Amino acid sequence: MTKNNLPFEEYIVDGYNVRIFEEKTDSDEFVWHRDKEDRIIESIHKTNWKFQKDNELPINFDEKIFIEKEVYHRLIKGEGDLILKIKKLV
Repeated sequence: MTKNNLPFEEYIVDGYNVRIFEEKTDSDEFVWHRDKEDRIIESIHKTNWKFQKDNELPINFDEKIFIEKEVYHRLIKGEGDLILKIKKLV
């Protein structure tokens, strides 16, 4: 866990939030949660981590993923670090 008590490090790059989720982070840190705004996320590298929305099957990071605000979702840990580019839609 990082100093902000979240399971990632975050940077702002060219108007995007870039989050790094480290492989060493315990799987229990990746909990179901929801966000206050719509967002589009994408992995900036090939990965076997997965993404899951409430009441849906997990999916791969093969393309951009749209997450509606207030929809529960979570990450499923894979191998290696995961680096996500996030665009918050306000």
